[in-house]
Amino acid sequence: MPPKENWEKYDKHVDDEKEDEKIVGTWYILLRVTMRSIVLPGVITLTLALDEGDIQLLKTYGQGPYASELKKIEQDIKDTQKRVNEKIGVKESDTGLAAPNLWDIPADKQRMQEEQPLQVARCTKIIQSTDDEVSKYVINVKQIAKFVVELGERVAPTDIEEGMRVGVDRTKYQIQIPLPPKIDPSVTMMQVEEKPDVTYKDVGGCKEQIEKLREVVELPLLSPERFVNLGIDPPKGVLLYGPPGTGKTLCARAVANRTDATFIRVIGSELVQKYVGEGARMVRELFEMARTKKACIIFFDEVDAIGGARFDDGAGGDNEVQRTMLELINQLDGFDPRGNIKVLMATNRPDTLDPALLRPGRLDRKVEFSLPDLKGRAHILKIHCKSMNVERDIRYELLARLCPNTTGAELRSVCTEAGMFAIRARRKLATEKDFLEAVNKVVKGYQKFSSTPKYLIWN
Repeated sequence: MPPKENWEKYDKHVDDEKEDEKIVGTWYILLRVTMRSIVLPGVITLTLALDEGDIQLLKTYGQGPYASELKKIEQDIKDTQKRVNEKIGVKESDTGLAAPNLWDIPADKQRMQEEQPLQVARCTKIIQSTDDEVSKYVINVKQIAKFVVELGERVAPTDIEEGMRVGVDRTKYQIQIPLPPKIDPSVTMMQVEEKPDVTYKDVGGCKEQIEKLREVVELPLLSPERFVNLGIDPPKGVLLYGPPGTGKTLCARAVANRTDATFIRVIGSELVQKYVGEGARMVRELFEMARTKKACIIFFDEVDAIGGARFDDGAGGDNEVQRTMLELINQLDGFDPRGNIKVLMATNRPDTLDPALLRPGRLDRKVEFSLPDLKGRAHILKIHCKSMNVERDIRYELLARLCPNTTGAELRSVCTEAGMFAIRARRKLATEKDFLEAVNKVVKGYQKFSSTPKYLIWN
């Protein structure tokens, strides 16, 4: 639309001051509503700045009722992530260096001047001092020499003992810090860092065996005053024997969970080494590490690998295994019976163990893990079905009657196979029919693979 040429006739001049104020006030109200700068033709040009309240009102335009809460949560997440990144420290990089903005060169130089690299030595003898003189310490630096030195400024005389490893400086060979005993990394890896998650409720068909284990392991660790009042020593060790799959290892893990003790699991074959003396050294270091713990349970699984009866085969092939067993016997006789170390051993062949290992005083209690009875088998099935999606009306006693002379491991295999039948039929629940088919497959179909009758003869 072309502009009008005679637009001057629409231009109205206002001479009255009251009328001028009235127009300005009206347009000011309009400006507050529309938030715009408006030009009044021929009268006045109004451009008003927005105050903080108007800006906040504009920011909330189009936001939902939870926008402020979400922004607050996002800010909290950013702050938390920043703190986590500060705790984590340097991220991994190809060069292994931190970002340049994290470098602190003056602090690094000061640390290098104060913390000099130390040399490892062994304190062989402590020369006691008189009233005026300071105690002297004889140290042996490997492949260098022996020195008579003093303590550093940061070490107390009570921290140093004869035979312990120490850190010495390279100039005056003064003792700067005491060091922990040297333990083979393979021995350290035997320690189970995480607490076992198995409880007594997860063990079925072993009620009597659990009671015997609790008397030997739990009572000396949790209530040692009972043995002190009676004047008797608690049993030192326990031998768990029985056919495979009857719950020996499971009970040992449950005991470790109940006592909050450090659980060290040792496989018997790990102590069989190639070189002479290696197995015995590992046994010594294993008990040294156990003595440093507040409470410790050492579990030797498949102990028949090193605890077999001694015999002479003419070739001397089993001499190293016998040395390892003799060191184990020595450690069983050596530690304090009321100490914090309890020894459990498990085997499937108790008839092959050496009589010196089985005598009272070393392994005081022998706990037999036999096949579970009808009530125990039903309990084991209920334990394994607790974490499964099954029907409510499953008759566990009927299934237990259909599984005679079975171990706990075989009953667990029955539950697993029942779940596989349900998956094969594309169902979300396992029915009693699935369990019956699993019983036929595991108990009857796998009977030729079962070695339980053979082990029952040996146990």
